[in-house]
Amino acid sequence: MKTIGLIGGMSWESSAVYYRDLNRGVEQRLGGLSSAKTVMASVDFAEVTALQEQEDWDAVAEILAEAARSVERAGADFLLLCTTTFHRVAEQVEAAVGIPVLHLGDVIAEACKEHRLDSVALIGTTFAMSRVFFTDRLASHGLEVIVPAPEKHDEINAIIYDELVHGKINDDSRRTVVKVIEELWENGAEGVILGCTELELLVKQTDVEVPLFPGTTLHVDAALDRALG
Repeated sequence: MKTIGLIGGMSWESSAVYYRDLNRGVEQRLGGLSSAKTVMASVDFAEVTALQEQEDWDAVAEILAEAARSVERAGADFLLLCTTTFHRVAEQVEAAVGIPVLHLGDVIAEACKEHRLDSVALIGTTFAMSRVFFTDRLASHGLEVIVPAPEKHDEINAIIYDELVHGKINDDSRRTVVKVIEELWENGAEGVILGCTELELLVKQTDVEVPLFPGTTLHVDAALDRALG
């Protein structure tokens, strides 16, 4: 079994899901007392978020690169960034170490293509929806990528940062996100990517008819394939 390196803390709720699901996945695949071999470095979410808001991406990259180097020194064979938004600096992080980064965008795109989709929608943080670093990565795989209308961005972002990163699950917020997903489907999306771990805590496939692509779940499965393959 290979050792999975995790860069976490963005948010810790997201990191906890990664750690839990990696271990559950190994247990399910191997049985018995088996668990995942992991190394995690967790950063201060407040610090990197403040730097993000200042657009100081070099500083963000250095913080995550140092975390990646520590994980590499601890024996990780490959890396996962337990976040969507901070994939903005994934290339810089990968360049700082000698082990590969399993890029979330590539994993999600491959899953969408396996389902023969041409058009998918992305919901996540305002930053992930309004910038091109992640949508362009998806589009490089031949996908048309749709995002919600700009007036929906702040609403979704507030649900993520004011509720979900603190572990708060609100039924009214679920209905709000489901309505956005349904509108995206009506506007031509053949599937919808949950591009934020915390959104997977709120919305499930049973809540909507359109196929959902939960990024963290797909990322974990791909990591398990690599670790156990």
